[in-house]
Amino acid sequence: MSYKGKFRVWRGDSEGGDLKDYEVEVNEGEVVLDVIHRLQATQAPDLAVRWNCKAGKCGSCSAEINGMPKLMCMCRMNTFEEDEVVTVTPMRTFPVMRDLVTDVSYNYQKAREIPAFTPPADLKPGEYRMQQVDVERSQEFRKCIECFLCQDTCHVIRDHEENKESFSGPRFLMRIAELDMHPLDAADRQHEAQEQHGLGFCNITKCCTEVCPEHIKITDNALIPMKERVVDRKYDPIVWLGNKIRRRGA
Repeated sequence: MSYKGKFRVWRGDSEGGDLKDYEVEVNEGEVVLDVIHRLQATQAPDLAVRWNCKAGKCGSCSAEINGMPKLMCMCRMNTFEEDEVVTVTPMRTFPVMRDLVTDVSYNYQKAREIPAFTPPADLKPGEYRMQQVDVERSQEFRKCIECFLCQDTCHVIRDHEENKESFSGPRFLMRIAELDMHPLDAADRQHEAQEQHGLGFCNITKCCTEVCPEHIKITDNALIPMKERVVDRKYDPIVWLGNKIRRRGA
């Protein structure tokens, strides 16, 4: 069974652009990316779109569908009415390169700013020992496919371009939380999260969790626990007193 679907697709580049209306054949069982490919093949051969696996694992085909950040390959056409207009636009948080393709280099820059796993100095490679129970809490975060939908929907940078310099976004704060939970990581991740990556900007609206295609509980399991650790360290009076005593002893 097929029908003519109504699509409104953003066309343009870094200089500007607009939404353009198309009617495209939609077949049973298809996803938005299927229809975008058919649009490329039949009406708009110059339409720029980024994709790779078409299986929800590479994170390449991120876009906004009817205003909601989603993977085009995971958004099924049977979730729309046949007469509904489906609007496809590029991720709003990042600069447009062309059509549905955005420049996500901001994310790679933030990734480079996070120091790698830092084992204790007295352990040599091959001497690392840990139990499954020690790492299972943070294993959830390893499911991230870096689609950057959580980054796109986070209003701290979505609505405030000026915050990008000092805020790394939920994806990379989750990475810092993962390292902080690692039983063998010796780096000071809590100070780093607060002072260098803008953890304090996050006001836990859970919008990042809502759009994650891997259903990672970013806010509840990464960001809130990280905030709690930072607050305990920075404002707990007993911890504060202990730090003062240690500094005097040094």
